[in-house]
Amino acid sequence: MQTRCHLSVLIHEQAKKYGDREVLFFQSFGSTKWKSVSWNQFSLRVKQVSNALLNLGLKPQEKIAVFSQNCIQYLYTDFGAYGVRAVSIPFYATSSEQQIQYMINDAKVRFLFVGEQEQYDKAHRVCGLCHSLERIIYFDNSIRVSTHDPQALSFEDFLKLGETLPRQSEVEQLWAQASGDDLCNILYTSGTTGESKGVMLHHAQYMAALKANDEVVPLTDQDRVINFLPFTHVFERGWAYLALSEGAQMIINTNPHRIQESMRETHPTCMSSVPRFWEKVYMAVKEKMDNASGMQRKLFEHALAIGTRYNIDCLSRGKRPSLLLSMEYKFVDKTILSLVRKQIGLLKPHLFPTAGARISPEVEKFIHAIGINMVAGYGLTESLATVSCDRSHRAYTIGSVGYPINGLDVKIGDNDEILLKGPTITKGYYNKPEANASSFTEDGYFRTGDAGYIKNGELFLTERIKDLFKTSNGKYIAPQMVESLLLVDKYIDQVVVIADERKFVSALIVPEFRLIEEFARQNNIKFETREDLCANEKIHKFLMDRIVTLQQQLAPYEQVKRFTLIAHHFSMENGELTNTLKIRRPIIYKNYKEVINKMYDC
Repeated sequence: MQTRCHLSVLIHEQAKKYGDREVLFFQSFGSTKWKSVSWNQFSLRVKQVSNALLNLGLKPQEKIAVFSQNCIQYLYTDFGAYGVRAVSIPFYATSSEQQIQYMINDAKVRFLFVGEQEQYDKAHRVCGLCHSLERIIYFDNSIRVSTHDPQALSFEDFLKLGETLPRQSEVEQLWAQASGDDLCNILYTSGTTGESKGVMLHHAQYMAALKANDEVVPLTDQDRVINFLPFTHVFERGWAYLALSEGAQMIINTNPHRIQESMRETHPTCMSSVPRFWEKVYMAVKEKMDNASGMQRKLFEHALAIGTRYNIDCLSRGKRPSLLLSMEYKFVDKTILSLVRKQIGLLKPHLFPTAGARISPEVEKFIHAIGINMVAGYGLTESLATVSCDRSHRAYTIGSVGYPINGLDVKIGDNDEILLKGPTITKGYYNKPEANASSFTEDGYFRTGDAGYIKNGELFLTERIKDLFKTSNGKYIAPQMVESLLLVDKYIDQVVVIADERKFVSALIVPEFRLIEEFARQNNIKFETREDLCANEKIHKFLMDRIVTLQQQLAPYEQVKRFTLIAHHFSMENGELTNTLKIRRPIIYKNYKEVINKMYDC
C-alpha cells in the first residue's frame, strides 16, 4: 500500500514501516560488486544530509544542484534537501560547461553536488563565473581535486557535518512547516529548438502525481525496480519516487552502458524506459533468430504467433482467451518465450512503462507477444511525467498512449493540440515570464505542442506540432513517425528525416556499422573505412530495398525517396542531440546543409 505524504518525510515514514528491509541496491563508483542498504540506513543518511545542509547555512527554498549520473548519493542528497525545504535541481551528467553555468546562474545555486571526475572538472572550470556557487561537493572519492580549489568537499566529509544529527530538532521543525506550495525541483528542458527553460515542479504536484499513478499503476512493495534513465529525466524521477512510495526495492544502475549486464545480475521486475531500448531488444532477438537453425526459427515463430494471439488479440482487447489457447500459451511461454526474457535479464517481468517518443506498433506488438507488459504512456516535464498510460485489466490499443490519469483535464485544441489542466501541471517556467504567457491558454490550459486525438477514452499522438514539415507540394509530414518506422530495421542506427519546404522526403542515415561491415564481407564488398561503406552503391541499394519495404504503409508523399549514409554518429558533443538523446534538427540541418542540398540537386 502506498505511503502518501510530503517528500520531506517520505523516506522516514517508509523506514518506520519497513525498518531493516533492503531497499537500495547499488554499485560504488568503479566497482561491479552489488551492495545494499536498508530503509533505516537510507533514512539515517537522508537525515545526515539535512543536518549537514543546515550546518552549511542553507535556508528554505534556496537552491542546490546535482550534476551526476545515477548513484546512491544522488537519492540521499535529493531527499536530504527536501527535508530542509530546499530546492534540488538535477543536471544531466553529460551537460556541457556552458549549460551548467547557465543553470547555476539562472537558479542561483549555492551548493553543487557532482558525481565523477568529468563532472567535477566541468564544475571547477566554471565556478569562477558562477557568483552564487559556494561549494562543490563530490560523490566519487577517487576524484582528483584541483590544488587551487578551496570550495571542494568530499561527500564523506560533507556527511560528517551532520553525522551526529546536531540540528535534527530544526530539521523536524522544517518538516512540520513543509507545504505543497514549496518549490521542489527545477528541471531544465533539453532544448531541442531553443534555449533551455527551467520547469518548476512543486511538492503539491508530486503528491498529486504519486496519488494518480498509484491508482492506475499496480506497482507494489514486492517489485524490484531498476533505473535505466537518469534521475534528471522527469520520467525516471517520477517513476523512482513512485517506487519508493510503494515500498518497492530499487536497483540503481550507475553506468548506463552496463544496463543489460545489470539486468542479468539483479533480475528486476520493473523498469521505465524509452522506445529505443525496446527497439534494440527487438532487433537483437530478430538477428538471433535470423542466424538460428530452420527448426529453431520455426519454433520461435510458432511461439510468437501464440503469444500474439494470447496477449494482443485477446488480453489487449479485454477478451478472455480460450482454454486451448491458454494451455498453448502456458507451454510456449515456459519453454521458449521465458528463455527470450531470460536473455534480457527478466525472470519475473511485471511492469515496463515506456514513453518519451513514438513507439513503433511492430515493436510494441512484439514486446507484448514475448510476455513483457509494456505500459505505453505519454507525458512531459511540465506535467510531472504521466499524462496518460495503459491500464491493467483494461483494454488497450496498440498505437495509443493509454488513458489519461485521474484528476487531469485533457482536451484537444486548435491544430489538434493536446491541452492540459490539473494538479500535476507546472505553474510555469523559472524566470521566464514571456514563455509562461505563451505556454498557457486564456482559460489556464497548458499547451503541450503535441498534436493528437482521443478515441474511446484513449489518447493517440499524431505528431509534434513544431516538428511538422510541409513539403513544397503542400503535403504535411510527421518526421518522427517516419523515423520510428525506419529505426526498426537492424541495419539502421540513427535517422533524421528532411522534408520541410522540399519537393520530397529525404533522410540522413547512420547505419549499424557492425552489421553493415558483416554484410560487406559476405558480399565481397571491399572497404577500408566507414566512408567507403557509406559511398558504396551496393550497400545503398541494399538499404533502399529494405526502406521501401518498411515504408509500404505510408502514403507516397510520406516515403523517403533519397538518403545519404553518414559515417559517424550524431552526438551531444556536436550539439546534434539533447541530453536525452533527442534530435536537435536545426543543428543537424545546419551541420549537414551541403549534404542535404546535394540530395535535392540531382
